Amino acid sequence: MERRSEPFQQFILKVVSRCNLSCDYCYVYEMADQSWRQRPTVMALDVLAVAAHRIGEHANTHGLRAVRVILHGGEPMLAGPEWLGEALTILRAAVPRRVSVNVTVQTNGLLLDDEILAVLHRHRVRVGISLDGPAAAHDRHRTYASGRGSHAQVMAALALLGNERHRGLFAGLLCVVDPANDPLAVYEELLRHAPPAVDFMLPHGTWSAPPPGRTPGDPGTPYADWLIPVFDRWYEAPRRPTDVRLFSEIIHVLLGGRSGTEDIGLTPSSVLVIETDGALEQVDALKAAYPGAPATGLTVADGPFDLALGHPAVVARQQGVAGLSAECRRCEIRDVCGGGYYPHRYRAGSGFANPSVYCPDLLALIRHIRRRVHADLARLSRQVE
Repeated sequence: MERRSEPFQQFILKVVSRCNLSCDYCYVYEMADQSWRQRPTVMALDVLAVAAHRIGEHANTHGLRAVRVILHGGEPMLAGPEWLGEALTILRAAVPRRVSVNVTVQTNGLLLDDEILAVLHRHRVRVGISLDGPAAAHDRHRTYASGRGSHAQVMAALALLGNERHRGLFAGLLCVVDPANDPLAVYEELLRHAPPAVDFMLPHGTWSAPPPGRTPGDPGTPYADWLIPVFDRWYEAPRRPTDVRLFSEIIHVLLGGRSGTEDIGLTPSSVLVIETDGALEQVDALKAAYPGAPATGLTVADGPFDLALGHPAVVARQQGVAGLSAECRRCEIRDVCGGGYYPHRYRAGSGFANPSVYCPDLLALIRHIRRRVHADLARLSRQVE
């Protein structure tokens, strides 16, 4: 019996292809795929309108009750409040009323002001901000082209977003893990801003271009060693101060649930990226692998998004266990790890048929969380008896 494709439910609109920061770990500007150089700086509104129509069409075709749209870049705030207002009006009008459209914008926060926030309030758009920790940690990587750090400007943005008028728009913080930083100092700095959620992101890399601190074949676990103390602090808190999605997703899958993110578990990928020129791409972190890795060869003008569902690379990322390497299929944590994030599996010569370049870290982290959760479940079981 032929396996039915999972429809796209998350649409990443690359509304701007340029950025006002020059972060040294950025997969868009610093890694293998440099296609941003040939793309329009800002998505034209007529392209946005076709993309919005396709999203509504896809939701109708597959009977979706909800979709998620993420305004992304580059730095999406560079489009300006007027463009954002027009684009969001077009987007909301194009999707059937019965479909819930959850819109967020992921930003470095540098251009966040009352005028833009007024637009986001009007269109019910939540805001995720990137913050890598205290000033020294954040400014090690998240700098202007001049080398000047951006921490002070991000603090101003968070102060604005955190006030009573705007607090309801705050979606959470995105933090890229750097083992050189003190994990608990970073975590406490993030908590200081009372984020509804925290996403810890492993810096993108592959077997051919490993991330900092990861040497292929080395059994060391620098990223797990960083994340485990943060997990323990989060897990042991009398009342969880925020949702750390990496940890909560691992626990959810350990307890038999379905993952809500393709970083964890075997949930089929349901993400489609739409570039500023209307090109349809797979998850944009694939830019870390090789030039053209995310490309499908399709655009919003070519027809319904079901065309992209049939693309071989999209099909490959919806195969579950069958899409994993032989080593991953045999692994004790296979169903929780899911082989790791797809872009991190790439190796020149063998493509994506590999474990994650973070395999030792994922194994150590998931084993640790499993031990903690199973111990607590056993203790609760004894108490019930």
